[in-house]
Amino acid sequence: MAFEDYKTKQSVVIVYTGEGKGKTSASLGLMIRALGTGWKVAYIQFIKHWAVGEHSFFAKIQPLYKDKFYFYKGGRGFYNAGDISAKNTSEAEHKTAAIQTLTKAKKVLISGEYDLVICDEISNAVHDGLLTESDLKNLITDRADNTSLCLTGLCLTGRDFPKKLVKLTDIATNMTKLKHHYDNKFLANKGIDY
Repeated sequence: MAFEDYKTKQSVVIVYTGEGKGKTSASLGLMIRALGTGWKVAYIQFIKHWAVGEHSFFAKIQPLYKDKFYFYKGGRGFYNAGDISAKNTSEAEHKTAAIQTLTKAKKVLISGEYDLVICDEISNAVHDGLLTESDLKNLITDRADNTSLCLTGLCLTGRDFPKKLVKLTDIATNMTKLKHHYDNKFLANKGIDY
């Protein structure tokens, strides 16, 4: 097939998933590329309510990009993962926060106002039972035609993206862990892991 036989899609669904490090980092790189191209980007986080490096970065770039960049921080921490920041949070509070964040993501996606919507850690919320696979499927299928979605499992990110929903994506990358210092009882490093 010759290069001129290839076409461009109006929008794509991208998933970064797997046990390896780099899912959120990949979505941040995609965000930078999209903003650099002049796109409007919405970044919706489903888990990280505590202070992480990207939050400081977002606060610094917001005045530069104004209405071209939107950030929403939802969620109450990692559910059932021993996350100290979420240890006093009930299952009901986790579910409520996940549903509120999903509602925000749907509103942004349906609006068609953004060229790229990134839903960071949404796959974790589905895997943990805070959201359903049906919620995720509807998010993918009900978006505006001109909006790309990244799910880091849109860009969707997060571990354990549902295999049966991969057919609804255009690009799906499984981040495979070869080695991680966490396995040797080292905590996450600020600036590298968060």
